[in-house]
Amino acid sequence: MKLKDKLRFIRQNIKKNRARTFMTILATAMGCAFLIVLASVGYGLHQSFVKDTLEDQIVTEIEIYGKEKDGEYLPLTIDDVEELEKIDRVKAVTRKNELRQIPTYTVDDYRGETLAVSVDYPSEIASGLELEKGRLPEKANEVLVGYHFTEYLFFLTEENIYDQETGEVKEEYVYSDEIVGKEIVMTVKKDEEVSETIPLTIVGVMEKPTKDWEVDPSVYISGEVFRQVETFTGTPGGELGIETEQLHTETFASVSVYAENLEAVEDIVEILKEDNYATYSVVSEMEQINVVFTIAKAGLILVGTIALIIASIGIYNTMTMAVTERAPDIGIMKAIGANPKTIKQIFLLESSYIGLMGAFIGTVVSYVTSALVNVGLPLIIETVFEEQLPEGLQFSAIPWSLVAISVVICLIVTILSGMRPAKRATQIDVLKAMRREV
Repeated sequence: MKLKDKLRFIRQNIKKNRARTFMTILATAMGCAFLIVLASVGYGLHQSFVKDTLEDQIVTEIEIYGKEKDGEYLPLTIDDVEELEKIDRVKAVTRKNELRQIPTYTVDDYRGETLAVSVDYPSEIASGLELEKGRLPEKANEVLVGYHFTEYLFFLTEENIYDQETGEVKEEYVYSDEIVGKEIVMTVKKDEEVSETIPLTIVGVMEKPTKDWEVDPSVYISGEVFRQVETFTGTPGGELGIETEQLHTETFASVSVYAENLEAVEDIVEILKEDNYATYSVVSEMEQINVVFTIAKAGLILVGTIALIIASIGIYNTMTMAVTERAPDIGIMKAIGANPKTIKQIFLLESSYIGLMGAFIGTVVSYVTSALVNVGLPLIIETVFEEQLPEGLQFSAIPWSLVAISVVICLIVTILSGMRPAKRATQIDVLKAMRREV
């Protein structure tokens, strides 16, 4: 019996029982749609978290916190930095140091206090440093300031500059003029009575931090100014309240390695771990996120499969009824020499047809539902619960891999549901079938 003859036989039966077949396909479609939509939530949130992570962090950056030696993590020195720069596919190695006291800064009639950070500008430029405005320092006394630096400069007055309701500084007392090109005086202390002033010039403003919650009010000074403070205080990093005979070997509080591209990050991280460096990179975070969401997606697919299993009961009943109703036809087929294997294939093809039709309809419904969820759910949450959701948050996403998984599961479930009725069809007695006694 040719395939087209088998398909013609199946179509004839479906036409005879359109209502029952339609309801079975509908149940299968609902189960498939439920599986896809449920799992799509895991895929959608996963994509949102990955996108947020990639946007908020420099994906080629590897932060190094220290190097393990004899069970102790030591800060990195210039020798370590030079060693890191020799690693294959490393684009730049940046290093920073913070003053261990908070200087006071004076600009015209405004004053503020914030951290001073020493940076190596050549390595920062190589890593892709970008400015909001201005230019990079060219002299030792030229500095950059953080994007939020001016928000920490307040007008010098004896009046109360704080708002009684909010507790914040009143807007009219916050510095609002152009800061680039301004002369600034940094005051550092040696003790409570002795201090020194260092004149600086602001030549640029750092780019706005990628994270909305992150604030950068720091002043970025040169290594020469940093060492000038250390010489004045006689302590490492200008720290107050300690006594030391000599300054220790130059170490760095923060060191970051920048890879040439994302693909090189993992290889560089492995090399650093072998050399006992304590590292962190976005790749490590991505691995953790992927593991969590993979488990979540697998769980959601499993729960969705239960809906298909429930729908398989309808397929089983439909195929069982089909075997009973077509007993005379089966008897005739067997009487003229039809192979039991052929009869079994016909009923398995019919159950597969129901599964494919259900999967197709369910997939279409899933895409429509996913679009409605992405548009409607944020509106409901923001209206009913008055919560502002992150921009670009995606609740549902349906990749082709999810559709493929769902269709395969749907086919497996429907075929298994038709196995028993198909086997029963091959066991029908010809004489009883002809007498309609089945």
